[in-house]
Amino acid sequence: MTAWIVAALAVCASAGFALWLRRGERARLLRMERMLDGALAGEFRPEEFDESLQSSVESRLRDCLAASALSARELRAEKARIEGLISDVAHQTRTPVSNLLLYAQLLSEQELPPQARDCAASMEAQAEKLRALMDALVKVSRLEAGVLALRPEASPVGPMLEAAVAQFRPAAEAKGIELALAPAAFSARFDPKWTGEALCNLLDNAVKYAPEGGHVRVSAQPGELFCRVDVTDDGPGVPESERARIFSRFGRGAAHARDEGVGLGLYLVREIASGQGGYVKLSCPEGGGSVFSLFLPSLSKP
Repeated sequence: MTAWIVAALAVCASAGFALWLRRGERARLLRMERMLDGALAGEFRPEEFDESLQSSVESRLRDCLAASALSARELRAEKARIEGLISDVAHQTRTPVSNLLLYAQLLSEQELPPQARDCAASMEAQAEKLRALMDALVKVSRLEAGVLALRPEASPVGPMLEAAVAQFRPAAEAKGIELALAPAAFSARFDPKWTGEALCNLLDNAVKYAPEGGHVRVSAQPGELFCRVDVTDDGPGVPESERARIFSRFGRGAAHARDEGVGLGLYLVREIASGQGGYVKLSCPEGGGSVFSLFLPSLSKP
């Protein structure tokens, strides 16, 4: 009988110990869950723990999350400093560049010898190039630093295409280029402002490199995963060996190294496309010309 009592007490003690362990493990898991929830919300705060009850894994997790929270705060502070620096640079350079352009225009309106008039025209062109470079650098820097966030949303594609084409129609007409737009009565998921910027960069290239009397066509078609926007021109095209490089920062084709431009337009297109889950692609038909395709997530894409 005594043996049975001892066995029963042992079973009860084992059950009680197992229950105590389970409750302790549950409490530990709940603490870890709270830590992870706080870290994901960006609000992690270390709690006070009884070291005698705290497991090694829990302790390491706490230290890791504390370090991660500190890094996140430092990163936010660094982004704020970068944003301030970019704003200061943009502000400090805008006025001198505008003054250079103004003085160059005033000089060109004066009675000048031919050589001086050429110098004034070159000065105005270089100042305009500097302004375009600063604008592009500010946009790229803000995107890369995360200062300007892309906000994709369900938006109609047609109005964005129409606005971009209307902006470049005068430049196309000045070169005798036929700028055509195919109807696009559907929607996709994209940031209207920044995607419009990317499309304008593609159109700027197309109009710039299409020959006088040439053709530029903008079209779009929906897809199951992506909406595809094509900007097609009949310019000289891009050699296969240079097609990857032109999407890099300051990437320029060898044949156009001396042409107008700063080599940031296509890089900005790539950053805008990838920043909202899309991508950009270049293809050059055998007959000549280029097709820049901007892929935007469709509404049906998970």
